[in-house]
Amino acid sequence: MWITPEHRSVVVGVDGSPNSMAALRRAAREAVERHARLDVVRVLEPGAAPRPMGTAREWLRLRRLVADAIPRVQHLTTRLRVVRGTPSEALPRAAEHAELLVIGARFHSGRGNPLGGDTVPAVRERARCPLVICADQTTDAPS
Repeated sequence: MWITPEHRSVVVGVDGSPNSMAALRRAAREAVERHARLDVVRVLEPGAAPRPMGTAREWLRLRRLVADAIPRVQHLTTRLRVVRGTPSEALPRAAEHAELLVIGARFHSGRGNPLGGDTVPAVRERARCPLVICADQTTDAPS
């Protein structure tokens, strides 16, 4: 049995997309190798008023995603969090004291960014810890 110090953590953003699931699998491997806690964060957009039942549903969905993606044999301490905000602000804030932040990204976006969308550059700019950007290569392979 390992005792994981509170300050040792790997944070990953998960929304259920194939790329975020690739990030979750990578973050789990990193946490095991580092003997760190895995903090899985689901960011809800701030537009709608907070609803406790909606947040609870998202937490249960997140728990199911994690259970399906991470083998139980890894003996990994995991903390699930549902937060409100934009991913570009909430993820770096969640990883303020982390050893590593892992996020998923598409290979290409409609805006011409090779890493997809606005989130990756904004997170790269704000993150205080090392950042790993992952993609599920099976979903974005050229036809």
